[in-house]
Amino acid sequence: MDNDAISNAAGVSEKIWLKSYPKGVPAEIDSQAFSTVVDILEHSISQFKDKPAFANMGSVLSYRELDQKIEDFASYLQQDLGLKKGDRVAIMMPNLLQYPIALFGTLRAGLTVTNINPLYTPRELKHQLEDSGADCIVILENFCHVLAQVLDDIQVKTIITTRIGDLLGFPKSALVNFVVKHIKHMVPPYTLPHQMSFTQALKKGSAHKLQPVDISNEDLAFIQYTAGTTGVAKGVMLSHG
Repeated sequence: MDNDAISNAAGVSEKIWLKSYPKGVPAEIDSQAFSTVVDILEHSISQFKDKPAFANMGSVLSYRELDQKIEDFASYLQQDLGLKKGDRVAIMMPNLLQYPIALFGTLRAGLTVTNINPLYTPRELKHQLEDSGADCIVILENFCHVLAQVLDDIQVKTIITTRIGDLLGFPKSALVNFVVKHIKHMVPPYTLPHQMSFTQALKKGSAHKLQPVDISNEDLAFIQYTAGTTGVAKGVMLSHG
């Protein structure tokens, strides 16, 4: 073994990266402190109810507001769509306020998230939707033209569309959505039958009560796909644990 290899091996055994940890960041965590990702969310909500959870384009969601919207979205998936524990929901959007609501709402309903790269081509999108077995997709309107090209070849039953400004509050939401679509022309034309808007889904979900779902750390939380640089993208199965 050469000197560099010996140095590298010694560094790993000494955990030299811990010297770069900011103050207050522990070297180890208790992996048994929470049983699921949902438990971590619930703990944060109870601890920080009126503090900011997410901010986007000057609009802020508190943990309390986030909790309600997550509950509404989870109820929509469970009660209106009839999705059952283990069913897969695809999410194809960038960093927007809608994203954590869709993600945590899916997990709270006992379902599995498969994140989709918003820059995917129709071929790549088709492969992931087929391979993951997604029953539903939540997609930003800007990418709906890609989905429309593969719609006849996939088994997705429900399409939930959203626009960049949807959760920014009026009048900012209307202004942002108008500029994105009609001034900057960032939404290519598309045709999708039977689509449901994200805001409508939240409203419909608010009329129901989410039924508790028994989730353990062994249950599947995510099917996260590789870049596919050596062939087609492959789904990595990640449990809550």
